[in-house]
Amino acid sequence: MIERRSGQWPVNQPADLDAIEKGSELVPTPGGDELYLKRSAEKALHEMVLHSIRHDLDQQPTPGSVHAAARSWCARITAAADEISKTKRSTA
Repeated sequence: MIERRSGQWPVNQPADLDAIEKGSELVPTPGGDELYLKRSAEKALHEMVLHSIRHDLDQQPTPGSVHAAARSWCARITAAADEISKTKRSTA
């Protein structure tokens, strides 16, 4: 087996972001606040996504390609939002 450092790619067991988003991995501790845990998990999810996008932008070789990649991210996010809102409207 190849040894890898923590955080190195590829990972053998990727995090289940859907489970984090739904709060299924939240384990309240005695005296802990479940709402605090939920907000912390949501913030962590948003930070991971933003970090991923920022990493992609940092990989671009020129300022113009940074802006092109940013426009691409915006278009993909908007397309996903349109698709999700359409699905929610049809099930409501």
